[in-house]
Amino acid sequence: MEKQAKNNLDTENTSSESFRDRIATVDEKGKRKWVFAQKPKGKFYNIRTWVSWGFFALFFALPFIKLNGRPLFLFNIPDAKFIIFGKIFWPQDFFIFGLTMVTFIIFIVLFTAAFGRLFCGWVCPQTIFMEMLFRKVEYLIEGDAAKQKILNKSSWTAEKIRKKLTKHVAFFLLAFIIANFFLAYIIGIDELKKIISEPVSEHFVGFMAILVFSAVFYGVYAFFREQVCTVVCPYGRLQGVLLDRNSMIVAYDYKRGEPRSKYKKGQTAELNTGDCIDCFQCVKVCPTGIDIRNGTQMECVGCTACIDACDKMMDAVDRPRGLIRYASENGIAEGKKLRYTGRMKFYTIILFVLTGLLSALLLSRKDIDGTIVRTRGQLYQERGTDSISNLYNIKIINKTIKNIPVTLKLEGDFGKTGYIQLIGTENILLKEEDQATGSFFVVLPRNVIDKRKLKLKIGLYEGDKKVTSISTNFMGPFSKL
Repeated sequence: MEKQAKNNLDTENTSSESFRDRIATVDEKGKRKWVFAQKPKGKFYNIRTWVSWGFFALFFALPFIKLNGRPLFLFNIPDAKFIIFGKIFWPQDFFIFGLTMVTFIIFIVLFTAAFGRLFCGWVCPQTIFMEMLFRKVEYLIEGDAAKQKILNKSSWTAEKIRKKLTKHVAFFLLAFIIANFFLAYIIGIDELKKIISEPVSEHFVGFMAILVFSAVFYGVYAFFREQVCTVVCPYGRLQGVLLDRNSMIVAYDYKRGEPRSKYKKGQTAELNTGDCIDCFQCVKVCPTGIDIRNGTQMECVGCTACIDACDKMMDAVDRPRGLIRYASENGIAEGKKLRYTGRMKFYTIILFVLTGLLSALLLSRKDIDGTIVRTRGQLYQERGTDSISNLYNIKIINKTIKNIPVTLKLEGDFGKTGYIQLIGTENILLKEEDQATGSFFVVLPRNVIDKRKLKLKIGLYEGDKKVTSISTNFMGPFSKL
């Protein structure tokens, strides 16, 4: 019986294999097919609703949270200034971001190999905003999928104009609110408050940024919708190399469901037929318009709407739940349970190594850092008959939220015989979250210079407290004098 069900499925899939020639939201002529997703109901949808409320709470609350006087998170791309968990990162720290990105990519590979597109269906901002906010507003104003279809096909009456206008005004207001908070993650909530409260002429660029972001979000959620997941986002297309037959996916149990047969009330199930009653409820609720019974598809975001719809129909016809469920391809084909494969173990080891290295870099990261370079075009200067000097330029970055006067001192054996002479000042004043530059001479006695190039260490001090040290080279005569 299982063999026959498999053969029937293969025959059916072969005859309808053309669905893989294009995405589900485009017809044979290349025209967009609008998805009228039916509102899901069920256990998974209820859990996702609670998860979405948690996401909304975090998204709208985080810009107001500060740590040590700084935003908890800030991604100021124009100023190349990033704050993560209250710690500020400048361009000099970008190698840490590079390692972070590598770690994040490996995490995606590992997570996808194990759990498929669980992220997309449950916590992706695009999915949550679309399905748990904008779609719900649409249901509230225009009704469920059937009413939306009727409204779209009807002529432009006063009721249709009212509903469409109300929906799009509501969509733009939501997009405007989201845009404001999105901008708060870039410029900070304090700067956003100034844009809102002060005259537009004083913050014209910021005001235009809000309008641009609002227009983008409105266009995405009012018109582009699921195309973000199927056309723009590369994650779905990466599934082909990230997933294997042991990955957890939202899967249709073809062994149990095939061959399909229509259900008629009061009629006993036909012999040698599967549990699928071909009701198309799984297709009607899908936000990307696919038929999950065709197998794993790039458009599937793992939102579980089809699971809830199928379970509801199975309850209605008195058949076991789980015809569509979380499973692996091997779990469906061979009855194997989800397992932790060797590939996943290898990814985990790499992830732990990178995470450890990243943690060490973050913990050892200095709040004050800088660079020292010798002034170009000069080798050394003679000072009288017994000393040699080199001219240097220094650039220091202050990653703290306090002003710090920094003094420079020679370290090691050279600190006993030589000295540093700052030009025009006794110390370098570092303002909070700012950078400063200066010039100085390093002066050494001739009798300690035994090489053309000497290695020096210069300490940066806040009072008597050493903040950090920077290495540089000292150029002297060709031979010891």
